Amino acid sequence: MQTLKRIRLALIVLLMVVTMGTLLFHLIEGHDLVRSLYFTVVTMTTVGYGDIVPKTVPGMLFSVVTIFTGVGIFGLLVGSVTEFLVEGQIQRALGRRRVERDLANLRDHYIVCGFGRIGSIVCRELSESHVPFAVIDVNEDSIHQASEEGYLALIGDATDDDMLITAGIERARGVCAVLPSDADNVFITMTAREISRNLQIVTRGENLRTTRKLVRAGASRVISPHEIGGIRMANAILKPHVIDFIEAATRAGPSEINMGEVEIAEQSAFAGLSLIDSGIRQDYGVIVVAIRKLSGRMLFNPNPKSVIESGDVLITMGPEAHQQKLVDASR
Repeated sequence: MQTLKRIRLALIVLLMVVTMGTLLFHLIEGHDLVRSLYFTVVTMTTVGYGDIVPKTVPGMLFSVVTIFTGVGIFGLLVGSVTEFLVEGQIQRALGRRRVERDLANLRDHYIVCGFGRIGSIVCRELSESHVPFAVIDVNEDSIHQASEEGYLALIGDATDDDMLITAGIERARGVCAVLPSDADNVFITMTAREISRNLQIVTRGENLRTTRKLVRAGASRVISPHEIGGIRMANAILKPHVIDFIEAATRAGPSEINMGEVEIAEQSAFAGLSLIDSGIRQDYGVIVVAIRKLSGRMLFNPNPKSVIESGDVLITMGPEAHQQKLVDASR
């Protein structure tokens, strides 16, 4: 910031000296304004073509002052610009090394490919939920914005294998591909699935044909923002109170009706118990609204006598702190 101030100051002083020199040479030597401007510039830069020279003593003395002033101003300007460029390169290099060092320590994180309108929202929600993640985008302004918001951000092409590896894809829990190009999202999905078979991959898809390609490429979930937005708007008209409930339940941050997921590990104390015997509602103050079985079948509004099995995922609703206690107890 100080360097930029010095550059602006040097430019202002340079403009003032050129203007003053032009006027004084016009008054002292009697040259027209164009010749006076020309003589001021060649004098300040110490070029001295010799085609125009001062003929009066005041003109000679003022030429000496102009030379020293010009050399000083140009020296300050060139030095400040050089410092600005070097500082920028060093800061970018140090910033990238810091990000790469922090990424090397990440485990079970998510990689968000693209920091546009959708990607920034995804990052905000992950951040508010305290989920570790890293951002990759080819746009320098986007990466600067992501860094300003405190996110781990890498500038580069997310379709490049090396960039995904640098972001720690081999240690990551999942990838979120939200680039504006469907072709790029397909390529990221294929690359990510090739690197890790167990990776959770959520991608953006704009049309049905692309959705099918993304699924074949290995996407775990394909989200169409336009379709979801249209359905959400229609439901806001048809079922406004339901939408209010869903928004309150799915909004990140502390709330009395947060929805969450609890995966039942093989050694979990809940495995083999019925819902009523598990004491989940009584002891933890959490409601189980659905159970996703290991086969993929979704059991909605499960009976109290429904048996919890290892590998099941309980879809729960309740305060975030209570749900976290349940997650810890289910391991």
